[in-house]
Amino acid sequence: MIALTLAEIAAAVDGELVRGAADTTVTGSVETDSRLVASGSVFFALLGEETDGHRFVPAAADAGAALVVTERAVDLPDDAPTAQIVVADGYAALAALAHEVVARVRAAGALRVVGITGSNGKTSTKNMLRTILSRVGETVAPEGSFNNHVGAPVSMLRITADTRFLVVEMGASGIGHIAKLVRIAEPDVGVVLKVGLAHAGEFGGIDATERAKSEMVTDLPATATALLNVDDDRVARMRGRTAARVVGFGTSAGADYRIGGVTTDRDGTRFTLTAPPVESADAVPGGPSGAPETVDVRLAILGEHHAMNAAAALSVAHLWGVPLAEGAAALASMTRAERWRMELLQGPDGVTVINDAYNASPDSTAAALRTLAQVARPGERTVAVLGEMAELGEYSVEEHDRIGRLVVRLGIGQLVVVGRGAMALHQAATLEGSWDGESVFIEDVDDAVRALQEIVRPGDVVLVKSSKSAGLRFVGDRLGGVPE
Repeated sequence: MIALTLAEIAAAVDGELVRGAADTTVTGSVETDSRLVASGSVFFALLGEETDGHRFVPAAADAGAALVVTERAVDLPDDAPTAQIVVADGYAALAALAHEVVARVRAAGALRVVGITGSNGKTSTKNMLRTILSRVGETVAPEGSFNNHVGAPVSMLRITADTRFLVVEMGASGIGHIAKLVRIAEPDVGVVLKVGLAHAGEFGGIDATERAKSEMVTDLPATATALLNVDDDRVARMRGRTAARVVGFGTSAGADYRIGGVTTDRDGTRFTLTAPPVESADAVPGGPSGAPETVDVRLAILGEHHAMNAAAALSVAHLWGVPLAEGAAALASMTRAERWRMELLQGPDGVTVINDAYNASPDSTAAALRTLAQVARPGERTVAVLGEMAELGEYSVEEHDRIGRLVVRLGIGQLVVVGRGAMALHQAATLEGSWDGESVFIEDVDDAVRALQEIVRPGDVVLVKSSKSAGLRFVGDRLGGVPE
């Protein structure tokens, strides 16, 4: 975190400094997990659903925390150097401090902020954009899927006075969540990737999901840019909900950043991207200008759907003056989008494993299955190991049924369905006619591991796909020979 005095922090979070000298400067990291606290850290004691962060204030102080932010006074040893600020709401205080830090760094330098949301692809796009921008200047982006009301502000607080780019992944499980993150970060560019059925059960349906995702652009000022996937009708019509300048990306003729010639195989994904001239007000010194640019993009990452994620990342960077060729070269260096996301593993006996079992929605599962069918070479058998797509609510049976039928239409050779939550998938594939393959249902993950040792043959291409809660990502690791 940038250097702030205790008095400045207390003012930013609307809290009372009950311990410590007002002019003491704090520069350490901001943590919400006491196990991550180091000397000089700021520890926020948050009230969670399962635990109370106040229980860990003594541990944070013992670890060297310079400051603890609490919702009630917590006794500390008289000789402890840890300061304490008491606030009314720990979550609101965390958000307020993040807003203050981002605003200060932006006012003092050349910081640019991008927010990314969508039902699918947020983390992959964030990682791609970080890879590109890191070649230009100091870039801060969250690790993993740190994208909620706690993770996103903590990520923002990692910036320094020298940070040039801040990439914020913005997830949500309800209306208003993204709006709060947008108010904290005030993005210069807001990206909307897709509106799909991921978390539809929590949102209350696809229309509510659309409203939630549109919060990314609704409050953007006219000086900002809304970067929209114009191939998605629900995203494209967000054009009418923002005062910001709108720029589109996709395969459609109306896209400002136009994707073409997408192909995918075992070696990765390839496509072309054509970009418009960059307006001089947007470009960083030395950036592109003049005629439209076209570049061949080569990703080592599997899946046609990653062309859209990569195009979004390249578009943001290009708007900020990074030449397409430079961005494409950065993306070519990536070996995977993220752990357990379309991760290609080479297992024993020539078995190829695509481990994509961190998140799963109907759209991402369909895309992964199509990739499985595309990358298999003549004579190789395709095997899909699928678990539950969680948080679909009333859509769950219908969408699992649809995926089961897609397995049949794609001609996947062997289907292994794991867990009762995915039973409808197995039933749909079993009832569908004209299929040379077979579906096996296994209720327990441990039983699935044992069964797959018999089912998977040398030379098979295996996709492992499920929501994180289904626990199949470790099954994929074992099939792919990843050491435990």
